[in-house]
Amino acid sequence: MAEEKTTLLEFPCDFPIKIMGLASNDLAQAVLAVVLKHDPGFDGATMEMRASSGGKYVSLTCTVTATSKPQLDALYMELTAHPLVKVVL
Repeated sequence: MAEEKTTLLEFPCDFPIKIMGLASNDLAQAVLAVVLKHDPGFDGATMEMRASSGGKYVSLTCTVTATSKPQLDALYMELTAHPLVKVVL
């Protein structure tokens, strides 16, 4: 019997992660530091940033090179635990 896959992703792959938090000069730097721990080859210049219409929140999109499900799980866990981060998709 074939081993059941725990993810539909095939590794390695480019994987976009959207992070939302309060607009702050520290948010992008904090997110970059976390992402680099899990994907050392990530280029911070590729991070996309959009402010909300009211300007209170900002969304960051980081397309990381995913190498495994545990890597992505650890990245999500660390991002969601960060005090400046409100939502990670």
